[in-house]
Amino acid sequence: MTITTVRIASILLGGCLAASVFSGPVFAVGDNDSTTPTCKKGEIYDQKTKKCVKQQGANVSDENRTDYAYSLAKAGRYEEALAMLDTVKNQNSAEVLNYRGYATRKLGRTDEGISYYLQSVKMDPQYAKVREYLGEAYVIKGRLDLAREQLNTIKAICGTSCEEYKDLSAVILDPSKI
Repeated sequence: MTITTVRIASILLGGCLAASVFSGPVFAVGDNDSTTPTCKKGEIYDQKTKKCVKQQGANVSDENRTDYAYSLAKAGRYEEALAMLDTVKNQNSAEVLNYRGYATRKLGRTDEGISYYLQSVKMDPQYAKVREYLGEAYVIKGRLDLAREQLNTIKAICGTSCEEYKDLSAVILDPSKI
């Protein structure tokens, strides 16, 4: 083999390795339980097959779609998260309403987000995550009294050591953490 052939083979092998590393799913970065990977636009992470599949015609559950929408939102892909939530058959679940509230709030539509959070609370008053996000929305609105009410409710649900309590408490003390 010539030196040129070895160099070309090395470049091709390196390119193939790089392509395989960067073509897999990307894990959402978040401060809580968003462990579902995110995929390229137009794809959804299928929890059964553990890989990204084309969104059109994907046979995945509402729970899978809801979890994936949350991962998109935690990755800052709010519009895509809302579009994914639109594909969920059961729109009337506490999680769907909470994540819809989260994405709309992050898009700057805080009042709309609060309305979704309140619907979610009505469906599941013991859902600590929605209480945390509702409290954060109240902090944004300058309603620390209402945020503290949510913090007290979270304390009654899961105590002071749960992530939701810690996160909302930190935001109340320092609103720049939102």
